[in-house]
Amino acid sequence: MSSPFPPDSVGLVVPQRMRFEEPLELASGACLPHYELVYETYGTLRPDRRNAILVCHALSGHHHAAGYHSDDDRRPGWWDNLIGPGRPLDTRRFFVVCPNNLGGCAGSTGPLSVDPASGQRYGPDFPIVTVGDWVLSQARLADRLGIERWAAVLGGSLGGMQALQWTVDFPERVRHALVIAAAPSLTTQNIAFNEVARHAIRSDPDFHGGRYYEHDAVPATGLRLARMLGHITYLSDDVLMARFGRELRDGKLNFGYDVEFEIESYLRHQGESFVKRFDANTYLLMTKSLDYFDPAAHAPEHSLSKALAQTSAEFLVVSFSSDWRFSPARSREIVRALLDADRDVSYVEVESEQGHDSFLLEVPLYHQVLRTYFANIPLAGSPQ
Repeated sequence: MSSPFPPDSVGLVVPQRMRFEEPLELASGACLPHYELVYETYGTLRPDRRNAILVCHALSGHHHAAGYHSDDDRRPGWWDNLIGPGRPLDTRRFFVVCPNNLGGCAGSTGPLSVDPASGQRYGPDFPIVTVGDWVLSQARLADRLGIERWAAVLGGSLGGMQALQWTVDFPERVRHALVIAAAPSLTTQNIAFNEVARHAIRSDPDFHGGRYYEHDAVPATGLRLARMLGHITYLSDDVLMARFGRELRDGKLNFGYDVEFEIESYLRHQGESFVKRFDANTYLLMTKSLDYFDPAAHAPEHSLSKALAQTSAEFLVVSFSSDWRFSPARSREIVRALLDADRDVSYVEVESEQGHDSFLLEVPLYHQVLRTYFANIPLAGSPQ
């Protein structure tokens, strides 16, 4: 019987769960007495464990990065075009691990989980987690899997920030870091976007101070608005104009406030679908984690180059020409800091009209760059 999946797909995958009984001290001063991480793996871990790669997800991502969960699943993992046998991140050569971050809503311990102290869902009582907290929890997962050093850590957007934090917090455990469509910290404008999104959620009458689970409610209006706002920032003006222009759904003006333009319909659809798959408290947490990210915060003179001077990884930094949420200029800040720290770094700015979402798409030059980079990561006979 032939497989229902493409030959270069990892095929059927089953999420796994790891429970940690040891407490996790968080940057906020809070402590999780125990927690669970849900993750997926693709490929085979070699006996010497030198071929392990960590994939970190972005704000609304999760552990399901590649493959399918059932034979009739028509939607593969969010980075399926990158990961698989013969794909740029070739699972015939590498063992790929992708966890759902703490505070997520896809199975790892987060606001939807039961607080052992109260017997109720954590909800708004779940502590704010930072990128550094995620990295620490991922390091513990690596310990459990017997992985002392990652061949590479990579991610796009918030995932790329995690890759960068890994090189600072555990420099001896990362051989290569791929920082894609990311930034060394958020601009004031980006923090402002996140605050508007959070305000929309928290102002929803169904939010109930974050305890909407207890009221059998969902702050759908606020979460929908947050997603619509965020989605606008992920796409470029050019791609919005090319896809939707000023097209009217009915071919004429209706002189009202219902959906008239195709872009309005698209954004409302994105908002509605997001409400069905994401948790509002998790959205609040993830945007705060973005706001707080700053690997240079504790370095002398708040210097990124001094923060990165302790790293030992080789770096690939990738940006996209039309990305205005995390512009190429922000990636170049990372590159400049690495060069000032005398680190090994390659940089590519990819021409793309797709905006910030380009890192999720099969842009030819982008995929060729990643394919070449991964192909040149040595797995044997080298001290790297």
